[in-house]
Amino acid sequence: MKEKRRGILPLLAGICVVLFCAGMCAGRYRLTLRELMVILASRFADIPATWSQNADNVVWAVRLPRMCGAFLVGAALSLSGATYQGIFQNPLVSPDLLGVSAGACVGASIAILNGWPGWMIQLLALGGGLLAVLLTNLIPCLFRNRGNLMLVLAGIIVSGFFTSAQGLLKYVADPDTQLALITFWTMGSLAKVGASDVLAILPGMVVSAGALLCLRWRINLLAVGEREAHSLGVNISRLRGVSILCATVLTALSICVSGTVGWIGLVVPHLGRLLVGADNKRLFPVSLLIGASFLMLIDTFARNLAGSEIPLSILTGFVGAPAFLALLIAQKSRL
Repeated sequence: MKEKRRGILPLLAGICVVLFCAGMCAGRYRLTLRELMVILASRFADIPATWSQNADNVVWAVRLPRMCGAFLVGAALSLSGATYQGIFQNPLVSPDLLGVSAGACVGASIAILNGWPGWMIQLLALGGGLLAVLLTNLIPCLFRNRGNLMLVLAGIIVSGFFTSAQGLLKYVADPDTQLALITFWTMGSLAKVGASDVLAILPGMVVSAGALLCLRWRINLLAVGEREAHSLGVNISRLRGVSILCATVLTALSICVSGTVGWIGLVVPHLGRLLVGADNKRLFPVSLLIGASFLMLIDTFARNLAGSEIPLSILTGFVGAPAFLALLIAQKSRL
């Protein structure tokens, strides 16, 4: 069993590569794998051009940024979901627990109502998500109670407030233009992701994901209880604070480029536990790769199943809900 679990990471990495290449080739402008490899290699070697300029533009300007965005967003949401579930010791926790999704939606909606450009929508979405989490962390300070339960309750309060604010913004939006754009954004899409968007979120995601992967051994100690972890030399408040901050940054950066994408942060960690168990040392990297693979697959279907692009959250909901039910049935003996 241990040997099989050790082989899961290379297998998942291979699946990621296959899905990435499949997504790069699939679309209305279809490419063969050989054409894709030649076009990619042409930037690093002197290869005579045997392909059209349209093919070059499709690969470098459209599909490569989009597939990289899908990889980053899927990996970030699944890793943040596994982190929240490990920190709060609750398998039903998802990345939007602390109100980050609701806050990001309000920020993006304000930018859309004011007719601001895409980079302002992303900036306000990021700011709104971080503001929501800041408010969520301030409420326990008012009650002088920084326990997990109080933090979760604060997240519910802040999410409810920002959800109501989002409803108000939809109410005053122009139904012919702004409302449709707000609704589509909140349902998730990678249609407008470009190279500049990917490069903008890459540093923050790499730093946050790297920190969580380094802390996954310490997060394991929370399973034995706070007192026991403290007796082992773990600073619980600092560990929880740094972990929540990194997971929140990952979630907020994901939302600011893709909108809200549901189910990934909730379902993927459960699938990871089914494959490698509850040990966060293996669960975090496995969840990262599964989440990246899942969203790359979903995004490929989203732009190929119909004449117009399907919002991501519709497909993740159709896939995620039955998958979550199947995982619960598979683990019913542990519930």
